[in-house]
Amino acid sequence: MPESIASKIHSNPKFVKLCKQRDTLGWILSLIVCVMYFGFTLMIAFTPDILTAPIASDSVIPLGMPLGVGIILMSCVLTGIYVFKANNTYDPIMKEIIEEATK
Repeated sequence: MPESIASKIHSNPKFVKLCKQRDTLGWILSLIVCVMYFGFTLMIAFTPDILTAPIASDSVIPLGMPLGVGIILMSCVLTGIYVFKANNTYDPIMKEIIEEATK
């Protein structure tokens, strides 16, 4: 990509707004994932009795198992949310910005 087109893209207010929106969403989703993982780790360290308690009175499955699986699945869901937003919102705006810069 020629330098003049790149400079047009970088100076476009839509591009600046797009980057800010994308970065904000990325940081929020990353923060949620970190809180889930570190929260789970802290629960292992400080309240293991909660995680080792059975999910039902006659069950051998501890509460920590479905909670851990839920955290992993939630991470996948959050990744899917970012990908969906990127494909349906950010990519069309980026195409529009590139088209404006190449005119």
